[in-house]
Amino acid sequence: MENLALFIAALSMILLVPGPDMILLLQTGARHGRGKALATALGLAIARGGHVALAGLGLATLFKVSPWTFEIVRIVGAAYLLWLGLKMFKPGSMSTTAQGLAPDASISWRTAILRGLLTNLLNPKALLFCSVLLPQFIDPHAASVAGQFVELGGILVVIGLSFDSVYAMAGGWIGRWLASSQTAQRIQQWVFGTMLIGFAVRLAFIQQA
Repeated sequence: MENLALFIAALSMILLVPGPDMILLLQTGARHGRGKALATALGLAIARGGHVALAGLGLATLFKVSPWTFEIVRIVGAAYLLWLGLKMFKPGSMSTTAQGLAPDASISWRTAILRGLLTNLLNPKALLFCSVLLPQFIDPHAASVAGQFVELGGILVVIGLSFDSVYAMAGGWIGRWLASSQTAQRIQQWVFGTMLIGFAVRLAFIQQA
């Protein structure tokens, strides 16, 4: 595939732009530890795989043909991000132990994966992104268009998971740094919570291109 390097470079640049996925990973790592953040990254990877499959089936065009479907996903997605953002303002993000402050273990592994899955799956722009980006790097004259789509989709999921794993690990480092200061913890909560609420508001008012 001639443009594979260009595809990877473009995808990497997009994944470096802060968004709700990145903020969720950083916050989960800081509050619940690296393990739960990596579980969230797995949920995001599953969602991206779903978006690739949906784009491959042409379901992204449903948003164009029936705009009300886009509106439903947009509103539900914005409401979910708002809910996550508001939850971050909840006091007691860290639990006290004999050794000091430890990550909050209040969420299960299943919940961590589900949070990642829903955050990405309920973002209609993620599906539209897949439906716009992937076809640009597919050669319609090649022997297997479907094979190219599967290959590029797989690369997208793997690279996305790689970036998300780095953000998850960074979130765990932030959590250890915050453990020495209750004030820093509260600032972290307000910053991440406010950013997620901001993404929710932006999603609530975006218009389909």
